[in-house]
Amino acid sequence: MEGINEFIDSWKNGPMKKAFLELKDLLEKKDDVILSFKARPGISYSLRAKNRAQKDRELFVMIDVIDDDPSNRWLSICFYGDMISDPEEKGNLIPGGLLGEDGYCFDFDEWDEKYFSYIKERIEEAYSNAKRG
Repeated sequence: MEGINEFIDSWKNGPMKKAFLELKDLLEKKDDVILSFKARPGISYSLRAKNRAQKDRELFVMIDVIDDDPSNRWLSICFYGDMISDPEEKGNLIPGGLLGEDGYCFDFDEWDEKYFSYIKERIEEAYSNAKRG
């Protein structure tokens, strides 16, 4: 994941960096997950996770650090629409917006432990579904 350490090192400590690092750690602990990182300074930094079993899709979760204001970064955690449920309807439907497919994105711009736990549950759900291929 070329460039991720430089990005993390240059990011001022705060709740969004803490959230990003916690989600990154969650994904790194899964043996069958391949992580990739795409930097687009001034736009976003994208951490993408794919399960090795997935054949037709590039990811099961995309964690974007929105970088339009580097002093006030926030996260957008996105999933394919058919890989998760959203029982509390907290996600934003993005028709055709996730690599050409319908997706859901959960914007995380201030620390909220309950909402963060809800997002981690969606990651676990998408991971479980991705293991099926």
